[in-house]
Order: sequence, then C-alpha cells, then structure tokens
Amino acid sequence: MTQQDVTRLQGIFGRNPREPGSLIAVLQDIQREFHYLPREALSETAKALEVPLSKVYSAATFYSAFSLTPRGENIIRVCKGTACHIKGADLLLDQLESGLGIKPGETTPDLKYTIEVVNCVGACAMAPVMIVNAKYHGNVPCNRALRLVKKA
Repeated sequence: MTQQDVTRLQGIFGRNPREPGSLIAVLQDIQREFHYLPREALSETAKALEVPLSKVYSAATFYSAFSLTPRGENIIRVCKGTACHIKGADLLLDQLESGLGIKPGETTPDLKYTIEVVNCVGACAMAPVMIVNAKYHGNVPCNRALRLVKKA
C-alpha cells in the first residue's frame, strides 16, 4: 500500500470505534474507499480492531458485498430474473460485453467498470433492468445499455 492508501485507511479506522464489533462497518468503509478489500487493509484491520486475521477474512469472504479483487468505480448489474431474461437481458449483457471488452464478473483494465449478473432486483414491471451504481434503469433497449453506462 502507498502512504496515501495508509492515510486513507487510518481515516477509516478513525471514524469507527476500535473494537471487534466494528468489523463489518470498517470492511464496508474500506470496500467503498478502495472498491475492494486489499490484503494489506485486511491485515491492518485485524491489528486495529485487535481481532484475529482469520476472523477478518471470514467476514470478508462470507458476504457477497465484499470483494477481494479490484472492482471498477462503476458497478453495472444486469438483472437476469425471469422477467428480465424474457425481455432481453441477454441482449443488454451482449452489448455491455462487446462495448467494454469484459464479461460478467470482470473489471476493465482501467478499473472503471465491473459487470455483474444478479438473479432478481424485484423490479419486474420495468424489465429488462440494469443498475449502474445505485441508479436503476428500466425498460432498457439493448442499443442504449452502453450509453447509460458511459453517463455514470
């Protein structure tokens, strides 16, 4: 980690109580700051909260919201629930894959975009649905998918 990264990490520790009960909150803050959980940050978290490193890794690998590999600044989620699948989610995904040059679960080399496939987002009336960061886009025509992502 760079000195700047260490400073960012110390800021996260400063905003949270230094106790084992803060583990999830600290990991969430690290994920938000770095877009993943760097190995060094997990080690520093264990020291700062005085918990075993195995407990930190256990939490980091249990919750799907956490990633141990770098993710993009912009997370693109394509719903593949039944309604979205029927209404063209595969076409959305094809457009994103060809436009960004990555497949679901991958991140662009510049760390700008990550594509994820989700089972259902509960917005079936708006199918097909794509979520860019926290913004829902419904009834997305496949030829607009990439344009919506680039606006983020």
